[in-house]
Amino acid sequence: MSPDGMGTNAVMPLSDDTRDPRVDAYITSLPDWQQEICNRLRDLIHGIDPEMRETVKRRDRPYFVLEGNVCALLAAKDHVNLFLYDGAIVPDPDGIITGGHDNTTARTIAYRRGEAIKARPLKAMLKQIVANNRAGGWRKLKTSLETQQTSTGLRGRPYA
Repeated sequence: MSPDGMGTNAVMPLSDDTRDPRVDAYITSLPDWQQEICNRLRDLIHGIDPEMRETVKRRDRPYFVLEGNVCALLAAKDHVNLFLYDGAIVPDPDGIITGGHDNTTARTIAYRRGEAIKARPLKAMLKQIVANNRAGGWRKLKTSLETQQTSTGLRGRPYA
């Protein structure tokens, strides 16, 4: 149990001026350019749904959750990764996914110094992940889609 009595994966309630101090600590430990990217993503993610919450998992990784994982931040040496926990079923018509195309749990978008965040397509994807979570999660939806494909004789991944 952590000193706050909530455990390491406790979700901190947010208000307009309150952020999870563990996420603050993660972000402020980064170089200025990564802090800027993380803060812009953080604000965008919280704007998706008023029930979106942030927490820390895996010791120090900022996660955004709403009825399941939505996304997570991870700073690397030359970029910041945004992991999208979508089970690879959320369409990416704008091609913003940069990694994990064949991953069945999460895909990533890498943001480098000076690179613009394509807010419109990212917001659309995040909203779909939230809707999927509220509908039982991507695992349940993916199983349902695969069952439908099998019963109708369809093959492939029309949802990716």
